[in-house]
Amino acid sequence: MASERNYRVVLNDEEQYSIWPVDRDLPHGWREEGTTGDKEKCLTHIDEVWTDMRPQSLRESLAQAGRES
Repeated sequence: MASERNYRVVLNDEEQYSIWPVDRDLPHGWREEGTTGDKEKCLTHIDEVWTDMRPQSLRESLAQAGRES
């Protein structure tokens, strides 16, 4: 019986989330968020915490534009 692969939740500088296998090195530009587990657990966590899917730079730009109006 194959063992279930474990993942970790990762995010990049734009605060975009993904999952990555725990046994592989992280790709450049991504860092660990702190959650690990099976795929379902990690994806459920992302669904709960990633409520605004716009990249951070866009959110900041729109907030700045709102202050200038």
